[in-house]
Amino acid sequence: MDSKMLARLGAIVFVAIAITATAIELTRKEDAPASSPSRALQSDSDPLRERQRRCQQLGEAAASDAECLRVWAETRDRFLRRSTMPEGR
Repeated sequence: MDSKMLARLGAIVFVAIAITATAIELTRKEDAPASSPSRALQSDSDPLRERQRRCQQLGEAAASDAECLRVWAETRDRFLRRSTMPEGR
């Protein structure tokens, strides 16, 4: 086999694999995306979420707002799963 024939054979195999992969992808049924566990834990009426949105709307002024600083501290503690009560050791 000379190199031209080998190159043509390789190209044909590549195209055949690409067509097969495309056909499989097009016939695959769409599954509903699973809801993330973090969304399931938070309710839509979360008061912390509402206070976060208020701070977001304040923009740069939120950096000097005492309430926003408390909200950010609470958010950080919730994210890092810190307890609000200090542990006695």
